[in-house]
Amino acid sequence: MFALAAAALTAAVVLSACSSGGGNGGSTNPPPAGSTQSGTTGTGTDTGTGTSSTPPKTSAKPKPTKPVHVSLFQGDGQTYGVGIAIVAQFNKKVTDAHPFDKAVTVKVNGQLANGAWFWVNSNTGYAMEAQYRLQHYWPAHSKIEMNMPLKGVSAGPGLAFDDSLTLSMNIGAAHISTVNGGSEEMVVTADSKTVKTMPVSLGKASTPTYLGTKVVMEKKNPQLMVSAPGESNPYSLKVPWSVRVTLDGEFVHSASWNGGNIGSRSTSHGCTNLNTNDAKWYYNFAVLGDVVTYSNTQTSKVMPSWDGWGWWNVSWTEWKAGNLLKNN
Repeated sequence: MFALAAAALTAAVVLSACSSGGGNGGSTNPPPAGSTQSGTTGTGTDTGTGTSSTPPKTSAKPKPTKPVHVSLFQGDGQTYGVGIAIVAQFNKKVTDAHPFDKAVTVKVNGQLANGAWFWVNSNTGYAMEAQYRLQHYWPAHSKIEMNMPLKGVSAGPGLAFDDSLTLSMNIGAAHISTVNGGSEEMVVTADSKTVKTMPVSLGKASTPTYLGTKVVMEKKNPQLMVSAPGESNPYSLKVPWSVRVTLDGEFVHSASWNGGNIGSRSTSHGCTNLNTNDAKWYYNFAVLGDVVTYSNTQTSKVMPSWDGWGWWNVSWTEWKAGNLLKNN
């Protein structure tokens, strides 16, 4: 089933990273007006009175810059799944990515990473976001360090970043699950080893489950879920053991009411229905950033990249080009 009017996800879970503080966005006080030399006046008995002076010097005042503040979704010392992207959030729209791209570095286990930033409009209340990932998932059990020395750096004409940030986070085991609508089955792996296989029921034809690669965004126990407007059988339920994988309302969750269909047919409103014990197990197993891939659902539509954390549904060629702003 779908949960409507999802709360702004990152607002609830944003953790601040180390910051060098605010500032005025790199603007500087205008230089003092040029000095003026007053002339000297003297009287001579033969030449009369003479006056000499130099004209005042003038200089153009630089245009003030508007500050652009950056914050991070991730927090220092936290552990995420291999599918997470680093998310930078901006209070104003950046118009030139080149200075940002040159200033920011990301390292994996001490080695410079060969990833790229993807610039998007934010759907969580910020003016803009930049999202960083590699061509493939992060290495399992790795340490990620980012240095973002942006204070005073241009964010485009008339714009300058007003803070600098660092980030040190960890990547845990490679939790990658595959959900197959044909077999109505979910196979969960950790570091390439199968740890659990569970029966599921996915979305029916009128409310299908998206195909593609999804990333665990949030966990709630319980999660309030309400029916879409016009639903023939409206509902409002607090659903236990709910793991969100799209912004618009796909979850992996307990569905005790659907036990007769779990493992045999797709009858849900789009969510991945599990038996209660399986849902509780997966809830406790999953961490933000874990990967869940879907195949053979009742639709040909792939989860859009903007519907939550659909980062891996964007080709690497398209991703490294930068999207709204071009990199390099």
